[in-house]
Order: sequence, then structure tokens, then C-alpha cells
Amino acid sequence: MESLTLWEQIAASKTVIWMFLAFAVFVGFAFRPGSGKAQRDSAESIFRNEDRPAGDAGKEEVRQ
Repeated sequence: MESLTLWEQIAASKTVIWMFLAFAVFVGFAFRPGSGKAQRDSAESIFRNEDRPAGDAGKEEVRQ
């Protein structure tokens, strides 16, 4: 089995540190203050028109 050189060990440890920092940033972004409303809205959007179909409120009527 080959032993790692000093530079390879430093590079490997820096990579692990960068990966952990990226993970911490992603988790921190998900739990940032004020994001709860947007996340709840996204999670519940598929159930909005569960009882009846959506209306045509967002579409413009074509008048001739």
C-alpha cells in the first residue's frame, strides 16, 4: 500500500474541510430566518386545488 505524501495529505484534508463547509452552508441556507413561509407554501402548493379544479383567474379572456 502506498503512503501519501505530505502534499496529498494536505490536499485531502482541505477537500474534507471544504466539503463540510459547503454542507454547513447548504443546511444553513435551508434554515435561514424568514424562509419558513416560502418553504411551507412550496410544500402545500400541490394540495391547493385538491377539492375542485383551479379556476381561470390567471388567464385573460379573449374577446373578439
